[in-house]
Amino acid sequence: MLRDIVAIRGGGEVGTAIAHKMQRSGFKVFIIENDTPISIRRTVAYAQAVFQGEMTVQGIKGIKVNEAEEIMEAWERKEIPVIIDSECNILREIPVDVLVDAIMARKNIGTNRDMAAITIATGPGFTAGVDVDIVIETRKGHDLGRLIFEGTAEPETEIPGESEGVDSNKVINTPVEGNIKTYADIGDMVKKGQIVAEINGHKILAQNSGIVRGIIQNGSSVWKGLKVVEIDSEVSPEQCYRLSQRSRDIAGGVLEAVMYLKHEKDLNND
Repeated sequence: MLRDIVAIRGGGEVGTAIAHKMQRSGFKVFIIENDTPISIRRTVAYAQAVFQGEMTVQGIKGIKVNEAEEIMEAWERKEIPVIIDSECNILREIPVDVLVDAIMARKNIGTNRDMAAITIATGPGFTAGVDVDIVIETRKGHDLGRLIFEGTAEPETEIPGESEGVDSNKVINTPVEGNIKTYADIGDMVKKGQIVAEINGHKILAQNSGIVRGIIQNGSSVWKGLKVVEIDSEVSPEQCYRLSQRSRDIAGGVLEAVMYLKHEKDLNND
């Protein structure tokens, strides 16, 4: 019998949007993270609870926990627990009904169909019907949020931000690896050519003027090609603290997939 317990691997913006929507829809949700999560839109990422202890996104608090008992206590407070558990050992203590891989790593790093009665993955790197039950399309465009029952999601492009529908000049991918030092924060107004970050002496300059919509946490270890800054002239500072349409569309696809599979597999609540 399904008890509507949902585990989400990854607490970035997409995983956060999924957690937010699933909790509002009556599910018990917790997020599984690693000890050094990378999130560019940190103001809308429950992954930040790993560093801060807690993180509130659009009225719902995420709280860092260490064990199964604390997860259940957080549910009593209507909070979303975030646990550091790269190996997903918590699933042995809390058998989940739904597992969603929202790591957005462009590859499968360990999710399989044996982990829950219903398994869903977001974006490329998974084959529906093999790795998971359903894959959700994450590439912005006509098919965003589409349920894929066989095959894979569209691959990411090599152009920074394009797959997310963001103009390439709004996104900065690091040309080098190392530890990032940031000189701007989310919500700041910056001008084209302004230094917004530095990695091992390599200065990262704003490619356009606008609001810093996302930036990797200061001091993070980054790798070559990672998106580290997003600057948008079309958003307000307030919108930096709200989930994007893209993430909400993906979350809607996940919710649809869960409800469909509950009926398809004849999994009902007690």
